[in-house]
Amino acid sequence: MSLPQNNKGRAFRLLGTGLIIGLAAYWAGTHYGQHTPATVNAVHIPTAAADTSLDPTEAENVRIYKQASPAVANIVTRTVEYDFFYNPVPVAGAGSGFLIDKDGHILTNYHVIQGAQTIEVALGDQTRYKARLIGDDPRNDIALIQIDTKDHNITPLTLGDSRNLVVGQRALAIGNPFGFSSTLTTGIVSALGRTVQTSETTFIDEAIQTDAAINQGNSGGPLLDSHGQVIGINSAMYTPVGSTSATGIGFAIPINTARRVAEDLIKYGHVRRATLGAEGRPIWPGLADALKLSTTQGILIERVDPGGPAAQAGIRGGTKSFLGLQELRVGGDILIAIDGKEVTNQVDLNLLLNRSQPGDTVKLTIIRNGQKMQVPVKLGVG
Repeated sequence: MSLPQNNKGRAFRLLGTGLIIGLAAYWAGTHYGQHTPATVNAVHIPTAAADTSLDPTEAENVRIYKQASPAVANIVTRTVEYDFFYNPVPVAGAGSGFLIDKDGHILTNYHVIQGAQTIEVALGDQTRYKARLIGDDPRNDIALIQIDTKDHNITPLTLGDSRNLVVGQRALAIGNPFGFSSTLTTGIVSALGRTVQTSETTFIDEAIQTDAAINQGNSGGPLLDSHGQVIGINSAMYTPVGSTSATGIGFAIPINTARRVAEDLIKYGHVRRATLGAEGRPIWPGLADALKLSTTQGILIERVDPGGPAAQAGIRGGTKSFLGLQELRVGGDILIAIDGKEVTNQVDLNLLLNRSQPGDTVKLTIIRNGQKMQVPVKLGVG
């Protein structure tokens, strides 16, 4: 059935407003505001016990939703931006999160609370709280906030084990897409072990791919298994450039990664991550030609931290400047691999360091004066 021309135009315009390129919904929690229409009333959800017509899967979905939704947070942030005339303009953003303990700690995405001056939380039972930021890990897009729950009885979600997932198992997402609070979507684990680059320096490592619908406002909410345990943090939806429809491809951060980050933030106030103690920049063919390098890919080491892990292992930084479009320090080693895994850019380096622990010894493959060599380095902590 075809639509009248004016309706077609309206439909295309409505579709167009929802499009974002690449991993468009990655920054889904930021600057969308509260979108719940004023005309939408609260939805009454009948209890499973009153409806014997539910099949076992439906009854399980209802049970998991009733059990988990009170601990899922609707997070509203407020930031201040500036218009063309440098006048301050308040901006609201929205996303999701979930309680992980009785102390009121809530896991969410970093991009949900990024730059927020104030953070407010409404739990699934509609109790509202002011929240404070405990810490964040921008590289993994994880943040931890906390609410004061001393006058309320809360039941946090149970964290599962993302190492035991298999493709094909059921996955359930609860969040606040487009401001519609406490929304449940269901699907399966579609794939495992993806590395999803989300910016020049950030990524989701070992991402869980799911076809459970993840939309704007779902960011930071829990991805659950059929036992109601959290297996991931919903973070991104893939939308190809120019696409006018949903793809059914969403990504979640494994809960094991999030648990490790949360434990560090609670205990230390920051994430303890493995560090190399060296800085450099990626090599591209044009730079390789200009510097007469023996390789067209890798990271040119420009600076080595005095006394740091790389320096102690004998890694060399640049010794002289090269003036082109940018000033470079040249003459240092070229890093091309860590433990046999190729390094071509900063994301590759961050990814490999992210999978290591402080104190681990890794083997760097470098090129020095045109000669390939391997150097063991004991990673530091930062």
